[in-house]
Order: sequence, then C-alpha cells, then structure tokens
Amino acid sequence: MKKLNNKKKRVLRNRKKLKSVSVNRFRVSVFKSLKNISAQIIDDKEKKTLVSASSIEKEIKANKKKKSETSTLLGEILAKRAAEKKITKVYFDRGSYKYHGRIKLFADSLRKNGLEF
Repeated sequence: MKKLNNKKKRVLRNRKKLKSVSVNRFRVSVFKSLKNISAQIIDDKEKKTLVSASSIEKEIKANKKKKSETSTLLGEILAKRAAEKKITKVYFDRGSYKYHGRIKLFADSLRKNGLEF
C-alpha cells in the first residue's frame, strides 16, 4: 500500500509543478513498461496528439537492442518527427516515473536532438 501512495504523491507533485511551466508549450508524455517505452507530444489546449513514437514500431523493433539503447533511439525519432511539425519548445511530463534510467536517457536524447525543455 505504501508504494502505491508514494506513486500517487509523485504524480500529483509532478503535475502541480508542470502547470506553471505549461504556457505556450506542448507536453511530452512518456509511458514505460517492462519491455517497451512510448512517448507522444500533446497539445493540451486542443486535446490532440501531434506526434508519437513507440518502441513497438517496426523500424525500432527491427534493431533489437538493449532497452536503454531503444529509449535513446526513440528520443531521436520523436525529436525528428517534432522538427518536421516545427515543434521546438515542450515540457517533459514523466508521469509517475522517476527521472532516472531509461526516462533520463530518453529526455537527454530529446534535448540533444533539438527539443527545448
């Protein structure tokens, strides 16, 4: 029960901080499971997904690599797709996940490939 409570606290704390940053920016939302990772850039005003990428896609799945390498590759692909739609400024919504491991590698890859947050 304690783990669930800490997870809920972390989600609420993260969302509260993000509300102050969200002016004129799109949200990068991340989902992580044990095997896969997926992310999407969302326009919260119109409530639409603008760009998405997932490790389930054929081009990423063809390169069977470690999970950490997959998350860096996913960050590069999402950043390229965002650049095609002329999206540069976003804010990073990590959800209930700690900024550590695959989530951190993904975020660093996004920054390296041109997204500002």
